[in-house]
Amino acid sequence: MSGAPLPQGFWLWPEDQTWAQPLPDGQVRIGITALGLKASGEIYMCRPKPVGSDVEQGRSIGVVELSKSIVAVKSPLSGVVTRVNEALEERPELVHQAPYEAGWLVELAPSRLDAEKPRLVIDETAIREAMDRWAWLNQLDAAS
Repeated sequence: MSGAPLPQGFWLWPEDQTWAQPLPDGQVRIGITALGLKASGEIYMCRPKPVGSDVEQGRSIGVVELSKSIVAVKSPLSGVVTRVNEALEERPELVHQAPYEAGWLVELAPSRLDAEKPRLVIDETAIREAMDRWAWLNQLDAAS
């Protein structure tokens, strides 16, 4: 697993190491960064909020069960959950194996994109700097 920057076109919510990927239909796909996963450890269960749930930026979009705790995953944007990654029910390891592809958590119809987008890190250089800083603060090696 790498702590490398997000793939191009992804946006970072640096405080909680979650990402948002704008989709062509106006929806936004959400997941956890590889760096955030490195800090949390192995995920044994992933329970996103169900379709139709209202979510607020910085608030829980679901929970993950780790070896010694259950942790809320914070959403990078507000909106309504329109789709849940059902594959995670049977294969929660996808979150670790492919955090930016098959390991996504939910899709949202964003409700306050114009107001909230400025709080996300979008520029590739700024994303790298934010991830390096987060790794340093959390005593992780961002490059590994």
